[in-house]
Amino acid sequence: MANSKFDVLCIGNAIVDVIARVEEEFVSRQGLVKGSMNLIDEARAAELYAAMGRATEVSGGSAANTAAGVASLGGRAAYFGKVKADQLGAIFQHDLRSQGVFFETPPAHAGPATAQSFILVTPDSERTMNTYLGACVNFSIHDVDKHVVEASEVTYMEGYLWDRPEAKEAFRLAAQVARQAGRKTAITLSDSFCVERHRDSFLDLIRNDIDIVFANEAEIGSLYQTSDFDSAMRAVAMDCPVAVLTRSEKGCVVVAEGHLQEVPAHPVARVSDVTGAGDLFAAGFLHGLTNGKPLYGCARLGSLAAAEIISHVGARPEVDLRELAEANGLL
Repeated sequence: MANSKFDVLCIGNAIVDVIARVEEEFVSRQGLVKGSMNLIDEARAAELYAAMGRATEVSGGSAANTAAGVASLGGRAAYFGKVKADQLGAIFQHDLRSQGVFFETPPAHAGPATAQSFILVTPDSERTMNTYLGACVNFSIHDVDKHVVEASEVTYMEGYLWDRPEAKEAFRLAAQVARQAGRKTAITLSDSFCVERHRDSFLDLIRNDIDIVFANEAEIGSLYQTSDFDSAMRAVAMDCPVAVLTRSEKGCVVVAEGHLQEVPAHPVARVSDVTGAGDLFAAGFLHGLTNGKPLYGCARLGSLAAAEIISHVGARPEVDLRELAEANGLL
């Protein structure tokens, strides 16, 4: 697309991930539903951190992971998200910028600390997330740089933002600016529990303001309140121009203009941690899309990026994704 400074602008909760491997019993003992994403307060964050034992701290946040993935693939990525001017906030800013992502959202100098997500990884590689949103709650319309939105081919937003009214307002503004500029908009539904909280408003947004929707089987089933994948797939095809539905080891399905394409998952020798799989899949898909790849090729790029992420702990690439894609004949 002409006159674009950025390929993909990602908007989301700026979070530092605290990742620990735990047994199934730990999850149940903490009163958690395995595989869920739970919003917690500062006191609960301190309690979990004390109980979870040895952990790895890495910059995360769903849309930030996607931005890092786009940059690793050689794309031009930008990011909006709120951190505090504290130690974790500085780490988050440095990590994202060092990966080649344009990130200039001003940090907060007052209020809650930079957000943290305590991710419990069970032996089956499933992750249960407990997120203290912290400074994320300060993200508002004042943090939406309209010039950056207008200069981005695709504005991609994470569903988790929908939990806060101020962020929801910013989300809608960004979508409006993007569409008025003739740009594309995309959303990831993020989590089936998130969908349950906001089903009606998600549907309204998808039907009116979104060009591309990303979801896994559980999320799309929750959106349309059905356990039948084919029914959910037919429903989303009526509501959004492009739907990209991931199915773990079964690969994914891309539905666009009434046509369905099934794309196999990229093989991976060992699944270590599925944190960030959907985020990096979106990165690969959007990088392909903004570089003129057909939808099948976009999905293959997404599958490759997801396979790299699930092969290690953490949701940021450990290798140069562009080199990996070139080695696999995908770029």
